[in-house]
Amino acid sequence: MKIGVIGSGNIGGNLGKHWAKAGHEVLFSSRHPETLNSLVSETEGNAKAVSIEKAFEANADVYLLATPYKAIDKLSELYAGEYGNNTIIDATNPYPERDGNMAQEVRDSNRNASEYTAMKFNTAKTAKAFNTIRAEHLRDRAWRDTDKLAVPFAAQDENSKQKTQQLIEDIGFDAVYIGDLTKTAIMDPDQKLYGKSVNRQELERIID
Repeated sequence: MKIGVIGSGNIGGNLGKHWAKAGHEVLFSSRHPETLNSLVSETEGNAKAVSIEKAFEANADVYLLATPYKAIDKLSELYAGEYGNNTIIDATNPYPERDGNMAQEVRDSNRNASEYTAMKFNTAKTAKAFNTIRAEHLRDRAWRDTDKLAVPFAAQDENSKQKTQQLIEDIGFDAVYIGDLTKTAIMDPDQKLYGKSVNRQELERIID
């Protein structure tokens, strides 16, 4: 798959490196792509650094959204013509202390964080994954054949579900489907799955 990584920090950078190693084509993106040269040089496989605009113009199969939550409104508006019918994997979390009033409003509203993302990127199909696992575990505990960490995910339709499950499993994690986006409140900050790095059995026990 061709994967556009929107936000190439701890989560986006590590996932992009893993996916390139797994054989996918990865486009790391930033407003200043020249700052990502060292990330690209550390990556095994097919990866390059591009602007956010170029990443969206590339018509990737999947976009990983790993930016601060406050960027969602602007990104969805600026690139509305580019991501239609693609899959967006939302790895963001609303932190009011960092993201301001919009994050607090989402946390106080009747919708969960992933439903807000899906509403903003409404011509794409949204999945939710990688927002609960700790960044250092995402980096260090991939590629396992045994004692795998479980990554919970949700998806808006069957296509986004299949792509997200594959991208979790391709890099040595167990994918645990929890349902559609209405079920993702359990993955939000301060909720039951947030910050949990556990195996499938333990994750399913927490969910139940």
